[in-house]
Amino acid sequence: MTNKDFFDHLTGSYGSDASSDESYDPELMKASASAKEDVALNVKEDSDEEAEGHLTIDVYEDGDSIVVESTVAGVESDNLDISINAESVSIRGERQRKEKIQEDDFLYQECFWGTFSRSVVLPEEIDPDKAKASLKNGVLKIVLPKLNKKESKKLKIKAD
Repeated sequence: MTNKDFFDHLTGSYGSDASSDESYDPELMKASASAKEDVALNVKEDSDEEAEGHLTIDVYEDGDSIVVESTVAGVESDNLDISINAESVSIRGERQRKEKIQEDDFLYQECFWGTFSRSVVLPEEIDPDKAKASLKNGVLKIVLPKLNKKESKKLKIKAD
């Protein structure tokens, strides 16, 4: 099985004849739906459009916050755009190559250069006004404080 065939099987983009491939190893294909979603490159079907990278992320809880982390090595903070609302976070950016390299000069080309994005629906509501982001050693870390729904707010009734 070629690398392309393996990734076609992994991402589910293979044709109907792929199941008849005798070299198909079902053990290699036991990827969960989330692993399929996190394939590093999500190529757009329209060949006229430039491919956009699919940013890989970790999302975890840390006490009263939800944390989103991603490796964005080589990306300047000015080339990152983070949009947050109470239910989701979206990250867009661009990794730019500083020098022009001819296609024929590559021996291996595995790094992704260009625009990338990722949006994720959060498992619970957060307070976007208290969110913080940092970029250290190529790791983007977004800390999203959870809304404290247990706190109650007293309203005063205005008499007419």
